[in-house]
Amino acid sequence: MIDEIQNDADARMGKSIESLKQELMKVRTGRAHTSLLDSIMVDYYGNQTPLNQVSNISVLDSRTLSIQVWEKQMTPVVEKAILTSDLGLNPTTSGDLMRIPLPPLTEETRKNLIKVVRHEGENCKVAVRNIRRDANGSLKDLEKEKEISEDDERRGQDVVQKLTDKHVKEIDAILATKEKDLMEI
Repeated sequence: MIDEIQNDADARMGKSIESLKQELMKVRTGRAHTSLLDSIMVDYYGNQTPLNQVSNISVLDSRTLSIQVWEKQMTPVVEKAILTSDLGLNPTTSGDLMRIPLPPLTEETRKNLIKVVRHEGENCKVAVRNIRRDANGSLKDLEKEKEISEDDERRGQDVVQKLTDKHVKEIDAILATKEKDLMEI
């Protein structure tokens, strides 16, 4: 019973960290990478479709992405979707090939991106703490129902706290790595 609660908490905390990693992939560093465009949705015949399902996205060099749209009539739609996204990118189209130069990050932009990264990290830490609270509540409920002893509940809470500490350290390491990437010129 206690092991199930601990395993569930560990799995949910791991999912929170995976979610943080996905969110941080959207924050662009100075380098071009295809996952930067993962959040862009395109109107494909009335359906919102991810950009990577209507085109081929590749990295030309460290500061340029290229998009090869599979259907020529979709090129203006893809271009509009990129322009209206919150990424601040300006694609240039020549025929059916679209190039997206990534502007260099200014010092102010870097600092703003670091604030965004820290905010995402704090949200993830709050999620991990909420999971800890839920797990501890489940342990207390078991103890109230006399299914486990008070000592077992205390040991269970200690294990859950260690899991929380481990995941918070992992979050801090991820944030430090991302901040380092953002500050590289």
